[in-house]
Amino acid sequence: MIRVLLVDDQPLIRSGFRALLDAEDGIEVVAEAADGAEGVRLAGEHLPDIALIDVQMPLVDGIEATRRIAADPALASVHVVILTNYGLDEYVFKALRAGAAGFLVKDIEPEDFLHAVRVAARGDALLAPSITRKLIDRYLTLPPGTGTGRQGLAELTNREREAVTLVAQGLSNDEIAARMVISPLTAKTHVNRAMTKLHARDRAQLVVFAYEAGLVTPGADQDLFR
Repeated sequence: MIRVLLVDDQPLIRSGFRALLDAEDGIEVVAEAADGAEGVRLAGEHLPDIALIDVQMPLVDGIEATRRIAADPALASVHVVILTNYGLDEYVFKALRAGAAGFLVKDIEPEDFLHAVRVAARGDALLAPSITRKLIDRYLTLPPGTGTGRQGLAELTNREREAVTLVAQGLSNDEIAARMVISPLTAKTHVNRAMTKLHARDRAQLVVFAYEAGLVTPGADQDLFR
């Protein structure tokens, strides 16, 4: 059972998501909150698998709520997915750096939304295609490898660097294994070790690192995200 916490200041939005999720086998909404502070409290109380958090709320917004959840070791198992109407890249970077596992726009199709919840529950990075496009466009404006991520490259083995690069290209562990000609378990091990060395909460933060470190060339790889 995937346990979900809903955090949004609009009751109609929350009720719509709850109806959609509760109708799905294997998914349960365990709590709702109307602001970020209450969402953080309920995350600690219920320990959901997924916290779906609106990015813009009064008092404590979604990014600050995400930051508080990510900073609490007791909530390490909670995967935050940020919800927004906008998809602006400034929120993408802030949310991912704060510890979000993914980012979705609210006009997503119901079947895609349910799939996204399951993907996030597995611990995979989750970015809506429109959001990923903005992420790529942002890095197209930077010279290769000028981000702060290069500082962590020395910590990685060559195989770990390769695995991180493939994560940033949107590949699953099975696809990484096929590309690197290794077993899926070994691929998962390379990814997990890279996450540990880079202090990355999840695969979404590996995507940010790969772009900042210059492991991915946006112009060459961007069509992989369509």
